[in-house]
Amino acid sequence: MHTFATALLAVLTLLAVSLQRTYAHYPLKELKHRARQGNQLAAAILKAVGYGHSLRAVMWFLIGISSGAFFVMVAASRPFWLALCLSAALIWLGFVWLPAARVTRLSERLAAWAAPVLARFLLYVHPIVDGIIRVIRRHRPISLHTGLYDRSDLVDLLDRQQVAPHNRIERVQLDLARRALTFGDDTVGQHMIPRRAVKSVAADEPLGPIVMDELHASGHSRFPVYDGKKGNVVGTLFLRDLLTATHGGTVRSRMKEEVSYIHEDQSLQDALQAILKTHHQLFIVVNSFEEYVGIITIEDILETIIGHPIIDEFDQYGDIRAVAARAARQEHQNNHGLTLPAEETTSHDRPE
Repeated sequence: MHTFATALLAVLTLLAVSLQRTYAHYPLKELKHRARQGNQLAAAILKAVGYGHSLRAVMWFLIGISSGAFFVMVAASRPFWLALCLSAALIWLGFVWLPAARVTRLSERLAAWAAPVLARFLLYVHPIVDGIIRVIRRHRPISLHTGLYDRSDLVDLLDRQQVAPHNRIERVQLDLARRALTFGDDTVGQHMIPRRAVKSVAADEPLGPIVMDELHASGHSRFPVYDGKKGNVVGTLFLRDLLTATHGGTVRSRMKEEVSYIHEDQSLQDALQAILKTHHQLFIVVNSFEEYVGIITIEDILETIIGHPIIDEFDQYGDIRAVAARAARQEHQNNHGLTLPAEETTSHDRPE
């Protein structure tokens, strides 16, 4: 009978540790989310986990009582050293081996089965435990630290979130948050358009169909204007300003005489702040010798943050039929997991 009682206490200790580990495995928000989706197991476990610190206090109390009673029972009939070794083995099994093991379906079912019983008991215990904790916090305030000290810790958290088994945040959103935190580490020189690739225009260039077609075909909307040598930038020409150029003239008559400069070693964060402060969307990039080495625009910075080009030649936002056809294809794909064939978009739906 004595041996049976000792074995029962050992089993009760391990069961209490298993329940405590299972209840602590899932965050409260995760259980609520699963319960709202109709998960009966999560709804059952939530009945106990909802009591928070009261449940933890009761579980640790049960673990302490059962493990202490086990030691007393063994010491009453066996040598003290043997009782100490068996208790140490029980503690190792319960607090080292079990927590390292994966939460199984069986442990979840046991936790769900015990949850209503614990919830009924906690209904009466919770006011007492809650009052004790309020008194303790009043005299000894507890400050909980998130474990995040600087930006690198937050970046590491986003990386771990991507591979978390229960992650419900889309990868594109996590990537966007990560780039928003780290884009300032890059320099302007890493993302600028080099001078040799910049489409610039001479200030004395006469405006005409050929020049306007060349500028439009470049795919850019603003251009540095130089006077004499290409390194002598004197203004910025916006493509939209050429829409009213019906009476000829030169580039100088249509350009903005505002030129903003930024150093190639400055960070993209500095460049973004400069753009927001000056409202200039194109900056001339210079090096330490005051030489013109390239340009950087607000699009270059935004593309670094969002991770892909912000100009898509296939997005025809000015064509109401193209927009409607694309939305219809997306809805059909979401509903049926298929992509509508291109033939379903008639020729007059496509932009010329």
